[in-house]
Order: sequence, then structure tokens, then C-alpha cells
Amino acid sequence: QVQLVESGGNSVQAGGSLRLSCAAFGSVDRLNCIGWFRQSPGKGREAVALTYFGPGLPYYAESVKGRFTISKDNAKNTLYLEMNRLKDEDTGMYYCAAGTASGCYTSNTYIYWGQGTQVTVSS
Repeated sequence: QVQLVESGGNSVQAGGSLRLSCAAFGSVDRLNCIGWFRQSPGKGREAVALTYFGPGLPYYAESVKGRFTISKDNAKNTLYLEMNRLKDEDTGMYYCAAGTASGCYTSNTYIYWGQGTQVTVSS
């Protein structure tokens, strides 16, 4: 089993920055994929940034490219999401998710989920 614990969500002004963290516990060595999803008011859950534990290019949603950066500290089993130039539409609950399958760009791969951390952006 794998447990994921997110932190770092907050309320910020548009144009500001936040860094989200996701600590992974348990059978982390079985994981191949890890990433961030978000659920915004009135919208379905969407993949924001996804990456491999090993070699592989990260995926970013078009709406966050150039503003968000996903990174990992494998020694600490921690995933980060650096969010810059935040916009109102970035508001939502951000979830860390992970999976053991090979297709890291496929949402169905992600079978372990954290409880989420709330990001609220206001202008």
C-alpha cells in the first residue's frame, strides 16, 4: 500500500506563487508514476502535471505550461509542484496521485490518491 499526504495549499493573490508538497509512504519502490491533479469548482478532475519516478519527460496541462513545475526528491520520497503566476482559474483542490503501471500520461494509471490540499487564487 501507498499513502500520499499533500501540503502547501493556501489562499493567494493572482500573480502569486505557491509550492505544494506530497510525501509518499509505504511501498514507494513499486511506484512508476506520480503527479498532480486538480478539481476546480464546476469542473471535472484534470491532470495538471505528471511524471515518472525514473527517466521520462513530465506532462503538463496546456493551461499551466510555463507557470508550473513538477519535481521530485527521491531521497525524501517527496513530490513538489511549484506554481508561479497563479490565476483565478487555478483555484481548486489539488491531489497527489501515484500508480504502478507504465503509462504515466494516462489518468487511469493513478490508483493511489491523497486527501488533497486547497488552493484559492483571488484577484
